[in-house]
Amino acid sequence: MSCGVLAIAEQVNGVFRKVTYEALSEGRRIADGLGCGISVAVIGSGIKSNSESLGKYGADRILVADDAVFEEFMTDTYTNVVAGIVTKEKPCVIILGASSRGRDLAARLSARLDSPLAMDCVAVRIDAGNVVVTRPMYGGKILAEITLEGEPRIIAVRPNAMKITESQKPGAVEVVAPDKGVTALKFIEKKLDTGKIELTEADVVVSGGRGMGGPDYSAIEKLAGILGGAVGASRSAVDEGWRPHSDQVGQTGKVVSPNLYIACGISGAIQHLAGMSSSKVIVAINKDPEAPVFAKSDYGIAGDLFEIVPLITEEIKKVKGI
Repeated sequence: MSCGVLAIAEQVNGVFRKVTYEALSEGRRIADGLGCGISVAVIGSGIKSNSESLGKYGADRILVADDAVFEEFMTDTYTNVVAGIVTKEKPCVIILGASSRGRDLAARLSARLDSPLAMDCVAVRIDAGNVVVTRPMYGGKILAEITLEGEPRIIAVRPNAMKITESQKPGAVEVVAPDKGVTALKFIEKKLDTGKIELTEADVVVSGGRGMGGPDYSAIEKLAGILGGAVGASRSAVDEGWRPHSDQVGQTGKVVSPNLYIACGISGAIQHLAGMSSSKVIVAINKDPEAPVFAKSDYGIAGDLFEIVPLITEEIKKVKGI
């Protein structure tokens, strides 16, 4: 079978998000399974030179739409550009990250191209020339295998679910004339929470759950700060209004895959574990020695987190000489 795979890169201020490498790596595996090549579309302003690095992750061709109008992400404009590339390239598979931007773009592309879409995929395989995806359903209670019918098939992969693999390919950069089309949207302003590390990008995540007892997260914020990490929360803590939804880790929140994950006062519901189980090292701190989270942890401490976390923070300070 010969067709083509098109990956869509996601970048912020010229820096590619981690999910770009995940989607491109998975796209390379899909292309190899289908016996075809893979191109990656890069849209932005002043990003041509940065785009050359994508050949390292399996891109045969790098299609760059570089224009000042693309400095800020505008869904209508990006949809117009990608739809134009798809019309010209005629890929049979489109793959991108299921980030907040990716979800928006994937849904609009599906409607524009009248194409099947599988959102939040955690696995992809090729079966007799068919692309079969696995995605959670019913709040993560089951994993469903889905075969998409029609072309191009659009696959949005869950951040941190796919393995990043280096596979050096030609990575030939081609500048494309973007079809900006017409949009009714107008960019007004952007407000950034500066100094805060994005959960899905963090190497260290310290999360608090119902055991925090309230909105005072200062203890784990200090620990996360000394480790250069991000602060997360369980769904129960978010439902209580203690933390914003953007901090939620779990099946209905964000999936993280840090080198170190510290769960404080989190019992270990299956929905939460689904969002952090791929972490390299998991440390659990909980008063209840029978909490399910201990079964999934590399290290566990049964005790009061408000006593233990400050002690850990002080010890780390000593080690770092702070």
